[in-house]
Amino acid sequence: MKVAVKLEVIKQQINEACQKANRNPEEVRLIAVTKYVSVERAMEALEAGVTNLGENRDEGLLAKWEILQDKPVWHFIGSLQTRKVKNIINIVDYIHSLDRLSLAEEISKRAGKPIKCLIQVNVSGEESKHGMEADEVLTFVKQLSGLENIQIEGLMTMAPLTSDEGVLRRCFRQLKELRDEVQALHLAYAPCKELSMGMSNDFSIAVEEGATMIRIGTALVGDEN
Repeated sequence: MKVAVKLEVIKQQINEACQKANRNPEEVRLIAVTKYVSVERAMEALEAGVTNLGENRDEGLLAKWEILQDKPVWHFIGSLQTRKVKNIINIVDYIHSLDRLSLAEEISKRAGKPIKCLIQVNVSGEESKHGMEADEVLTFVKQLSGLENIQIEGLMTMAPLTSDEGVLRRCFRQLKELRDEVQALHLAYAPCKELSMGMSNDFSIAVEEGATMIRIGTALVGDEN
């Protein structure tokens, strides 16, 4: 099935989820996760109308950026090693995986302008997941006050791989509550409006629970590996 056809199906599902939650579908940004596909498939997504691409590894991002340049809005969504910040810092528009002070310091030092970051939170508590604990987030946000090139745009999480809707909803609601707590600090460098949550298997539930960014790979562009 062509990406354009899949995109229409996903947009319809977003619309339905927004209707249920009494939300405007324009509040939800779709990020096509292209880590398992070629640059040709990424280009197909852009031609179909996708405007945001997400990559998990610096090599994958750089390879696609060389060809696509600034056609899409670029999101780095994978775990980011401090030593690799320099490779991507002048390419990405958003970093979704800020999870420690040393990484924030390196981003701020290397960046030529404020970088839009999302704090990755491990709300599920799974050992296999990256991200900081929920109860560390507010303290962490306050520690970033002196870093002039860090802009906290929101929070990101990965829900457990489960079909249990109750578990998923609890996960997404917890992230939203935490986002609201950060917003309530009224910090100029941390407007924290975005909620990056929901992937191919659970994005409809995430949208119902307030997601403003959903990261969709397999259901949209497939997997060429």
